[in-house]
Amino acid sequence: MTYRMPAEWTEHERCLMAWPTRPDLWGPVFAEAKREYAEVARAISQFEPVTMVALPGAGAEARALCGDRVEVVELPIDDSWFRDSGPIYVVDEDGTRAGVDFRFNAWGRKHHPWDSDDKISALLIKRLGDVRIGSDLILEGGSITVDGEGTLITTEQCLLHPNRNPGLSRDEIEAELKAKLGVTKVIWLPYGGLLDTETDGHVDGVCAFAAPGKVVVQLPADPGHPDYARMRANRAVLAATPDARGRTLEVVEVTQAAFVEAGGTEVEVGYLNFYIANGGVVVPVADHPEDAAALDVIQGAFPDRKVVGVPTRVVAFGGGGIHCITQQVPAVPSGPDSAPRTSAQSG
Repeated sequence: MTYRMPAEWTEHERCLMAWPTRPDLWGPVFAEAKREYAEVARAISQFEPVTMVALPGAGAEARALCGDRVEVVELPIDDSWFRDSGPIYVVDEDGTRAGVDFRFNAWGRKHHPWDSDDKISALLIKRLGDVRIGSDLILEGGSITVDGEGTLITTEQCLLHPNRNPGLSRDEIEAELKAKLGVTKVIWLPYGGLLDTETDGHVDGVCAFAAPGKVVVQLPADPGHPDYARMRANRAVLAATPDARGRTLEVVEVTQAAFVEAGGTEVEVGYLNFYIANGGVVVPVADHPEDAAALDVIQGAFPDRKVVGVPTRVVAFGGGGIHCITQQVPAVPSGPDSAPRTSAQSG
């Protein structure tokens, strides 16, 4: 049986999120972080079902803030970045769905504990009634983007960092990506964001597929931006590297950057860190003058979807954006010949 990871714009059964858990991360903005997570969940729920995983005992709070459209499930978790700790879904030629359960070590052992987050993928895969595919590779979903047609883009800065898989070579990491996600071509960008010390340079801060043969890239216009030269080096790699089907990639440039205050410090809200929903794109914004132009660029990249901005200054303070706190579950065929499925239950 051959599985492949579908592109993020394919139809979803639901979106998975996790409720904020760590007061030591959020400090004085912990309550505000919960409100922003709830607003993101509410925005996505206008397009597709959302399941929010909360710590046992925190479900009532999550339900109160997220509203009736968001399902809340109580399960053990350590943190709230489901792009990285949640399952990565693949499908086969018949539409059978499986969850790949990669290992998770809190972005290179940066936060303790992480054992519940390392186990949450398997719990969710079982709860949703899917096949589990195990892997010993330490991999976060924010470190990859795929086109569903054989191409995966990642960054050397993250995947080759010694705090993830020190015993594996680049070729061995690439081989595991191909084996578990069904891709045939891996494009290695040299850089993630310079300021992205939390994830060591996830690709979802610098590049995302928008369609087969089309990528959206962060390309700050200000020469004083810390990634001005680095993102141009990434763009050069994309321009010179054909995808798995031999196409030259069309590059859509997001030149805007939004530096704002949150939690008493300056943070950058990354417009590229968006979530592609059924019929929509939910984009981080910052109540900043650059918001409107960035939303226009993203709307141009997704002309058939409704683009919605959600303020996420505090999520950026925590280390990410909307893509970082979400994980899509692809839809599977339904009908008399389909395998029975198990739906998540409120806990």
